[in-house]
Amino acid sequence: MAPDAGTKKVGLIVGSLREHSFNRIIAAAIPELEESISFEPISIADLPLYNEDLDHGDGPEPVQRYREAIKRVDGIIIVSPEYNSGIPGVLKNALDWASTPSKTAALRKKPVGLVGATPGVKGTIQSQQQIRQTLEAIQAYVLPFQKMYISQVMDKVDVERRVLTDETTRKYLKRYVQQFILWIDQVHTLD
Repeated sequence: MAPDAGTKKVGLIVGSLREHSFNRIIAAAIPELEESISFEPISIADLPLYNEDLDHGDGPEPVQRYREAIKRVDGIIIVSPEYNSGIPGVLKNALDWASTPSKTAALRKKPVGLVGATPGVKGTIQSQQQIRQTLEAIQAYVLPFQKMYISQVMDKVDVERRVLTDETTRKYLKRYVQQFILWIDQVHTLD
């Protein structure tokens, strides 16, 4: 299913299942920053662990919903933490489900942006490198040259109200989203 020709629609995938995760707060702030497009949260919570024995036909029902949600949007922004210096297992599992079947994979040739927040001082550098490596293997079009690492996130959000409060971070995140929107348009020239 191809995206609509009208208003761009971007899917938001959070690489954490925790209800009050910092990355979920960041993902919730993105639609407030750019109102020219619509955003659709795409949940990965119900996906079974990837098992090739289950991956035949359209796959299990939660996988079908997930893949169709990705196909409906013009691009995907993944907002993910870093666990043990790497990609969260639940996100890797979701990317694996979106990588098959290889010729019609939901993420194949899909524009993807990466954002990550962590309480640490180094941001989500290692996690994003691993996510990028997986996306490139899937043949997704990852936004090049732009990076969005949010370090010491606990000082930049109000956890009780679940909002991004740091204006500098909001400014950089808005700029990143705007660059991603331009990337969606540029990807069409790559085919």
